[in-house]
Amino acid sequence: MISPIDSIAADENVETDDALLDRFQHAAFSYFVESFNPANGLSADTTRPDAPASIAVVGFALSAYPVGVERGWMAREEAAARALTTLRFFWNAPQNDGPEATGHKGFFYHFLDMATGARVWRCELSMIDTALLVAGMLTAAAYFTRDTPAEEEIRALADAIYRRVDWRWAQAGQATVRQGWKPTSGFLHYGWEGYSEAILLYALGLASPTHPLSDASYTAWTETYQWENIYEQDLLYAGPLFIHLYSHAWIDFAGLRDAFMREKRSDYFENSRRAVWIQREYAKRNPYGYLGYDENSWGLTANDGPGFRTVRIDGRKRRFFSYAARGVPYGPDDGTLAPWAPLAALPFAPAPAILALRRLCARHPRVVEGSRLPSGFNPTLAEAGPDGWISEGYFGLDQGIVVMMAENHRSGLIWRLMRRCPYLGQGLRRAEFRGGWL
Repeated sequence: MISPIDSIAADENVETDDALLDRFQHAAFSYFVESFNPANGLSADTTRPDAPASIAVVGFALSAYPVGVERGWMAREEAAARALTTLRFFWNAPQNDGPEATGHKGFFYHFLDMATGARVWRCELSMIDTALLVAGMLTAAAYFTRDTPAEEEIRALADAIYRRVDWRWAQAGQATVRQGWKPTSGFLHYGWEGYSEAILLYALGLASPTHPLSDASYTAWTETYQWENIYEQDLLYAGPLFIHLYSHAWIDFAGLRDAFMREKRSDYFENSRRAVWIQREYAKRNPYGYLGYDENSWGLTANDGPGFRTVRIDGRKRRFFSYAARGVPYGPDDGTLAPWAPLAALPFAPAPAILALRRLCARHPRVVEGSRLPSGFNPTLAEAGPDGWISEGYFGLDQGIVVMMAENHRSGLIWRLMRRCPYLGQGLRRAEFRGGWL
């Protein structure tokens, strides 16, 4: 029986679903081939000139290399060499409380100079971005398991870097993990509270054999959750779509339930599936009347925007933002969509995601030039061209989540690798997750 999506492909004489996904996933993977410093293994935050490295993007790069090998886009030896260069850099980089260091207490600064690896922009020591980086390191360790000197060193360094992280210090004596720390002012005044992408952070922190989070930290975090009914759907609320995606890139949550989800008779995979449905329903309703929105054109999340300005369009004042965490249904919403978001949501809504990609290709050819998707586009700003405003350059976080989630949909590779990671399983069990692959 031909699926509705396959019938569309046949009618339009275009690629099959798998060929279409392969093209866009490969283009996303190529970001990490190109935006890479071979001297230290760092990956750039964006393709824009003079962009620094983002440690979270490095974590996505380390996770993407196994996908590239399995898909035939990169030789295993090259992928291992890249991963090893990266791990050696982070193991040897300065760790102290000075303002020019690369990290402190096992954590790393959010943004680093691409050439030197030193902290830039007076940015914070980032707990969540370190977690994403370490998750990438542990993914590499789970994949590179051959008895060669390079792959053995990858596993040893990934384990050593993980064990060095002082997760308990990051609580700063509080019930939950703090969001960051700066050498001149200490811990930021807010913590990881309210549902977010931080499940991965808590799972890794709880499993640490050296400096674990406190036993009560995870429960303290879930006590700040916000359960809502939106469009007659009950779910754990978070407006921006990326929150419902990032931890899922490494963890298969289908059937896994912590105490909170057991009480709600749901799980985080189902919750993300509902979040995607709400995204589509919001775009269909289009309460602010933006151009280009419908149930097959959606994706409000953290992404680049046209810039802070107000423009009168068809007699109506429209306010626009720069990079912002857009969300539904409570906003902010300025008509900017993330074209990569449906691909990143493939595991939760395969047919709608592919249909959204086909619709994007048909309606907005400039957005999909080269098959690599920009951070955002805004059809309402027609003054910028036939497809509206389009973000310049490409962002590593967007490309990484596309590579990983497309692969989890196609083969489950990253999920299978992380099931082999003993730390992840231990952390989830310590957070009282039950069921599923556990």
